[in-house]
Amino acid sequence: MTSTSTAPTLILGARPYGEEPTDILLAEGRILAMGEQARGHAQDLEKVHELDAAGLLALPGMVDLHTHLREPGREDAETVETGSRAAAKGGFTAVHAMANSSPVADTAGVVEQVHRLGRDSGWTEVYPVGAVTVGLAGEKLAELGAMAESSAQVRMFSDDGMCVHNPVLMRRALEYVKTVDGFIAQHAQEPLLTEGAQMNEGDVSAVLGLPGWPAVAEESIIARDVLLAQHVGSRLHICHVSTAGSVEIIRWAKQRGIDVTAEVTPHHLLLTDELVRGYDPVYKVNPPLRTAADVEALRHGLADGTIDVIGTDHAPHPTQAKECEWSAAAMGMTGLETALPVVIKTMIATGLMDWRRFAEVTSEAPARIYRHSQQGRPLQPGEPANLILVDAESTQTVDPGGHASKGRNSPFRGMQLPGSVRATFLHGHPVVLDGALNSPLKQSQAQRKVTS
Repeated sequence: MTSTSTAPTLILGARPYGEEPTDILLAEGRILAMGEQARGHAQDLEKVHELDAAGLLALPGMVDLHTHLREPGREDAETVETGSRAAAKGGFTAVHAMANSSPVADTAGVVEQVHRLGRDSGWTEVYPVGAVTVGLAGEKLAELGAMAESSAQVRMFSDDGMCVHNPVLMRRALEYVKTVDGFIAQHAQEPLLTEGAQMNEGDVSAVLGLPGWPAVAEESIIARDVLLAQHVGSRLHICHVSTAGSVEIIRWAKQRGIDVTAEVTPHHLLLTDELVRGYDPVYKVNPPLRTAADVEALRHGLADGTIDVIGTDHAPHPTQAKECEWSAAAMGMTGLETALPVVIKTMIATGLMDWRRFAEVTSEAPARIYRHSQQGRPLQPGEPANLILVDAESTQTVDPGGHASKGRNSPFRGMQLPGSVRATFLHGHPVVLDGALNSPLKQSQAQRKVTS
């Protein structure tokens, strides 16, 4: 997905992975040269745009395996266009749109529609996630093969929002995706243990009188599914891990050589169930906010590699779905435009992670899990020019009213967070400059193809 109409860009004095400053020349969708050679090559090109990046970090464009773009059918909450804009502003050069749209993305026709909308938008690459079961109902497998063979080339399948709770059906799904080199992303939630649940089960739920959501509801499904994945020799990805026990189970599974990967959301790295005491529905989410001990375990699990990636679980909702009484409110939080600052606050500023590891969990590992060839690549000559420039020293006060997403349900409203995305390059084209949306990457018919 390169744009031959984009003028070359010479980035001056950026710090790749937070290391020594260097120049980076982008041309024809790739990193053409770095260091002293960048200026030399730039002299041979016409209309080179120079960008002063002194003090800014250069990092691979982030890749989100877990985004809700809502379209088709729920355009009041988000569209592929608005969600793509939010992704670009947040520093994401690829996102994966979950299947719980309306209609559900359980057929080749729907995933092709989502893929086409993302391609036409041009702000970020959009890869639809196919449903595991028809209508997310958990009763029979969806058209996994047809979605894999479609123009969207789906490789990730998930009923996210719902758990594939039937073990026989989960086994069959794991067996099926092996044939297309795909994987199942499981929303780990035992429905019988969470019926009517409103928040984390613990001291706070007892005080508030809200039905509790026990950690074991998540952990029991993860334990079952890693054993199923081992049994059939398939790939399993665990969505939005939220408990210390889940971290331990995943660590155990990896030690046994089971092919499991896992993600954690930014909000589960920072927020706890103590925030629910005010009954503000902005903090209502699935899985729920857990305890401070869980947050600590999640941070260390991400730092030591037990948890592989950051997944935003960006879940925008219309205002009326959140500004209501707690029991009636929708579950979910926005996250695309605050992910980078939250990860800086919880992992970089705390010393748990350096910028190399940041690039691994936000870009390289998610791209590797999905088998992308053009995303999550190292910053070096010859590689695709999907990268971001970050001001790690800045601070921002979160104002959802200024976000590109339609959703205003950010749990970080009013919070001061470190770091900001100053530029996002999608295949060498600056979709974001000076922290603001610039212009989308438009492609010819001949260029419109899946590149992963």
